[in-house]
Formats: sequence, C-alpha cells, structure tokens
Amino acid sequence: MTTETLLRTLPVALVGDGLPVPCVDGRERPYLSCDVAASSSALPAVLRAVEDFVPWYSSVHRGAGYKSQRATEAYESARDALLRFAGRSGDDVAIVCRNTTEAVNHLAYRLRLAPSDVIVTTVVEHHANMLPWSRAARCRYVECGTDGTFDADDVVRALEAEPLPRLLTITGASNITGFMPPLEEIIAAAHERGVPVAVDGAQLAPHRPLPAAADFVAWSGHKMYAPFGAGALVGPRRFFEEGDPWLAGGGAVDLVSLDEVVWTEPPDREEAGSPNVIGAVALGAAIGEFEAIGWSSISEHDRLIATELRRGLSGIAGVHLLGPDLATETLPVATFTVEGMPHSLVAARLSAEEGIGVRHGCFCAHPYLMRLLGLEEAEVEAYRRQVRHGDRRAMPGAVRASLGINASLGDVDRLCTAVARLADEPPQCEYVQDPHTGDFAPRDFAALGSDAAVRTHYSSCSPG
Repeated sequence: MTTETLLRTLPVALVGDGLPVPCVDGRERPYLSCDVAASSSALPAVLRAVEDFVPWYSSVHRGAGYKSQRATEAYESARDALLRFAGRSGDDVAIVCRNTTEAVNHLAYRLRLAPSDVIVTTVVEHHANMLPWSRAARCRYVECGTDGTFDADDVVRALEAEPLPRLLTITGASNITGFMPPLEEIIAAAHERGVPVAVDGAQLAPHRPLPAAADFVAWSGHKMYAPFGAGALVGPRRFFEEGDPWLAGGGAVDLVSLDEVVWTEPPDREEAGSPNVIGAVALGAAIGEFEAIGWSSISEHDRLIATELRRGLSGIAGVHLLGPDLATETLPVATFTVEGMPHSLVAARLSAEEGIGVRHGCFCAHPYLMRLLGLEEAEVEAYRRQVRHGDRRAMPGAVRASLGINASLGDVDRLCTAVARLADEPPQCEYVQDPHTGDFAPRDFAALGSDAAVRTHYSSCSPG
C-alpha cells in the first residue's frame, strides 16, 4: 500500500477532534490529543451504535420483555465480537470487565495462586500487569537492556529457572516506548515448557492483532476508541468452570440457599451484578470498525506515524528520546525528555501555549521508566523520601506523545514544531509548580478563558 493510498484510507476522525481550546496568548487552537496510549476518544460509529442502542437498554439475561431480549442479544453479540477479535474458538470464554486492570486482577484471583508460586513477568510491564501478581505470588522478572528491550532468549532463561513458573504474563506492547516483544516466539517457548501465557493487550489491541496463541488476553475499550467503561478477559473455559468467581452476587448463580451456592456456568459465573451493556455494545462496535478498516491499513498507518514521530522528536536539539533506536519498529508512541526543563513543565507548556495534550510522569510503569532514565537505586530512594513527605516537585519522569488511528502527518509536524519551539524559547507566561502534585500551571488562569475554572480542581498527573 502506497503512502498516498494509505492516507486516503486513514486517518479516521474521532469524536471531539479539533475542538478549540484557549491558550495563554489569548488565541484558541484546535486541540491535538497526543495521549491515546492513556485513553482515546470514540469513533463516530461507536457513538452512533451507543445512541442507537440506548433507547433499547434493559436488564440482560433475566427479563422476558422485548427490550430485555433485545438488550441480551446486543450484549451477547458483543461477546461474540470479543472472541472473534481475540482469534478464539468455542472452547474459550470472553468475560466483560471494566478494563485491563480489572481483567488482570480477575485472572490473578481465578488461577488460585499460592504465595510460593512463581509468576514470570518483565520489568517493562504496566503496574496493572505487575501489582496483582506480586500480591498473589512470587514474581521473577525479565530484565531489559538500556534501550528498554528484551528478546525471547531472556524470557526463556526466566522460564527455565527453578522453581518452574505457574504462568508467564507479558505485555503485548510497552505503554512508554511502544516496544513490541516477539510474542509469537515467546509464547511458543513458554508452551514448549508447559507454561501458560497471559498477555496484557491494552496497548497492542488498537494497533495489531491480539496473539491467538496466548492462553489469556486482556484489553480495554477505552484505548481502542470505545470509552464507555468496558474491557475484556478472554481465556480457556476450563479455568473458569470450577471454584467461586472473583465477584459474588446476582447473575452468577443457579441456586442459593442459606447454606449452599450453586454457581452457574461461565462466563455468566464471572459477571455478577448488572453488567455494563452499553460499554459492551460500544466495544463490539469498535471491533466492527477495526474489521472494516483492516489490520493491514492500521498497521501500515502506525508504521508511518511512528517513524515520523520518533524521527522528528529525536532530531530536535536538547530532546532525548527514550527506548529503542529508530531502526526498531514500535507503536506510534514516543517518550522523551527536554534538556533543562522538568517533564511537568514541558507538558504544561504544550497544553497552555500550543493546545496539545500529552502525558507526563512515570506512566504507571515506574520500574521500567527508572531503567530508561538510567537512575540508580539511591537516586530513586531519595525521590521516594520526598514523596513520602508530600513533595512531588522533583519526581523523575518524562513526556509521552502517543498517536492513533486519527493521527495525520500534519499532527506529527505540529507536535514536533511545538516541542522544538519549547526547547529553544522561554515560556510565554509565568508558570507555578504545586509541591503536592508536582505539576506546573500558568499563574494567570484567566488568560485561558472562561473555562479556566475547571483547572482549580487539580490532581497530580504523575502518580501511577
């Protein structure tokens, strides 16, 4: 596919793209979101699907009325889409969750781990694929190199160490560098050694097909243009057929007495309470849009945007790009620092002076970022002491720009031009830093227009 053909197919505009936002020079600029790795706006087709469904919303699975039956059909059709999206057969179940974090916690409970069990994972993981496992079992970590990558051999060494692990859980793509581990090779190596594999697909799902060979996979709708509160956990039915579910309540049972509970079959056993039907419908609609566009178009668009994004930022004097070299294929995610400027100030200036939204801080992956920044343990401990006393002004971190299906080459150029100006010019106004949050903001909020009042409710952008 040529670049010209690709750009006729993509980008696809999202709901809210280009809304005018006030800047400190008194002008309004079209908002540019470079933060889709955190959460994305909705595809128009997803919003239409939700609007069409809402009049028919009703309780699912337990109503004889027409609306209930219609809502149940919509919900179960969305579940079928989840299985299809994950490349799964009838031997697997799709459990509708809130998000990837809930899905991983759900799985960690259902595997009935003992404190002595070993889970192999990596230092590259998001906290969502780290904390639930370290709370339930012993974690054995695969280290990364100074460029933030590792290979299949590194994983194999961890798999073969004694005692043998119960599970390998691994990210499909880093939310900081966009690095994609060689999943196919890693999953095959784990299975050869009798170790099941769980994949955190939160970052991968909007950009590449999920690995059908993985035993378990989790992902979130809010990262793939369906921000209505639903995600998924997909895995073999047999793991959910025995034992009590993570959540107990209505809809998960066949029979209850004061002395006994007879749990129903999965996946209903795993979805106690009234489910997020609207979120499921939205996620199913997003999957339909991905299928219509096609993975070849999406992946080629990603490669084009990622190449220009990382090349553009790395060519700016004073900007240091974290992660793999430019020859390594990544998702369209670029994390960087600007020499002599705190990461929180870079993010504040991009917002207030340019109308560009980025993420800054540690991105809910602290161990990985500390390695990418090359910080020694003594330095990290000093930062911990400050945070324990409520002072986040010196918190280490970086700035992340992440782009998706709606990004154009013009968007990349706008971002890189803005970063270059920030790196070369002083701020356009005075910024003040909040010691508790560590974040910067223009001293004069009035310069940002009549909506500035929303900025009085600040919480820290950095913690993860």
